[in-house]
Parts: sequence; C-alpha cells; structure tokens
Amino acid sequence: MTETVREQIMQVRDTGLTNMFDLNAVQRIAYDMDLFELVCFIEDDKAAYVKFILTGETE
Repeated sequence: MTETVREQIMQVRDTGLTNMFDLNAVQRIAYDMDLFELVCFIEDDKAAYVKFILTGETE
C-alpha cells in the first residue's frame, strides 16, 4: 500500500459517510472525491485494504 492510498483511505474515513467495511460505498465515495488510486487499490487488493482497516498495518 502506498502512502497516497493510505491518505486517501483516511480522507474517506474522515467524511463519516459510510462504514469502512462497506467496500462498494467506500469505492463510490472515493470515486466521487477523485481518489482514483484508492478505487483501484480496493479492486486489486481487497485483503490488504481490510487488513489495514482492522489492524492499521500497511504491509
């Protein structure tokens, strides 16, 4: 996970618009916010995204 993706996750989280485990909603919000790296990251590596949400680990 890149620093950009981590920052974009935090941006979506800070909106408070969705549960961060609702991947479709996170992707939709990220897309609306022009956070395309996050949209692609979730599509490519859902497991790494969920691990980050659960543990805060980026690797």
